[in-house]
Amino acid sequence: MSDTDSSGACSIELRDVRKSFGKSEIIRGATLAIPPGERHAVIGPNGAGKSTLFNLISGRFGVTSGDILLNGSSTLGLAPYEINRRGLSRSFQITNIFPKLSVFENLRCAVLWSLGYRYSFWHSLARLRDARLRAEEVLDLIGLRRRHDVPAGMLTYAEQRALEIGITVAGGASVILLDEPTAGMSRSESDHAVELIRRVTVGKTLIMVEHDMSVVFGLADRISVLVYGEVVATDTPTLIRSNRKVQEAYLGAHAEEAPA
Repeated sequence: MSDTDSSGACSIELRDVRKSFGKSEIIRGATLAIPPGERHAVIGPNGAGKSTLFNLISGRFGVTSGDILLNGSSTLGLAPYEINRRGLSRSFQITNIFPKLSVFENLRCAVLWSLGYRYSFWHSLARLRDARLRAEEVLDLIGLRRRHDVPAGMLTYAEQRALEIGITVAGGASVILLDEPTAGMSRSESDHAVELIRRVTVGKTLIMVEHDMSVVFGLADRISVLVYGEVVATDTPTLIRSNRKVQEAYLGAHAEEAPA
């Protein structure tokens, strides 16, 4: 897979990105290029800076120095919603849904902006046929059609995570960030989530933080290893598994447990 698309732009590019909180430097010169259509995992020990890196890419935090490019254009100074409107969407470690709205209503809210509906008091949501059709399309994609009218807060944990993934992709973003999408799941639930992620990210760029190595090695095209705020290796799952530096820094016994 090439590192760029036909226009020469990566989906996400980090150029010597640094982030400090006071005197503590959390991200220390991270450089990374992720091409369009790649499924990319970021792994590393606790405290390595993975969540901070996600927050920088999505605009929740501003960089101390360096640059972040989305589809070839710098995102410096942009608010998270502005980055979202340029084609990037993310999920969070803690499930982030509207619990009192139905599953369908959650998805319909997620598609409105991408369909051109802005803040308006004179549109009846029930009459927005394109929003209804798009929401139902995502509903089928994530396998929750039978839960159409159920309040989101009444779903099982795994179903809530599936709904959040649906909300993340519903707006049509080309770059999807998933923060520990299988955390707290059983093995069978994780296996189902991996198939869901694979299905909903076809044709998109996926960047995920994940601690479950079977998920990482089973889903990612390439893996980056973050240790103390630095990207110490980026390669295919096979080469990451056999990288001695990576094993010493993080994988350890996990390298033997990951699927071949």
